[in-house]
Amino acid sequence: MKQQSSWEVRGLYSKPVVVKLRNGLHARPAALFVQEANRYSSDIYLVLGDKRVSAKSIMGVMSLAVSQGTEVIIEAEGPDEVQAVEALALTVSKEE
Repeated sequence: MKQQSSWEVRGLYSKPVVVKLRNGLHARPAALFVQEANRYSSDIYLVLGDKRVSAKSIMGVMSLAVSQGTEVIIEAEGPDEVQAVEALALTVSKEE
């Protein structure tokens, strides 16, 4: 297994990331996150605690009510899983 800030579990590529967006993943940032997720063919999930939702679902992402400073895990499984997770991690870790 590669030594990185990300890891593979059960065939998933996942990465923990702290959300730095000023308003967290609400409204417009959530929509942009979902739009970015939908660019990839992999199955992508956003995990907060014991809740796991599709990163391609605006309702799912907004239901987590992720605020600034919250650590989430982004998981993906599929042909472009690494690219998807890394791009989405960048999206939420930007300070705006």
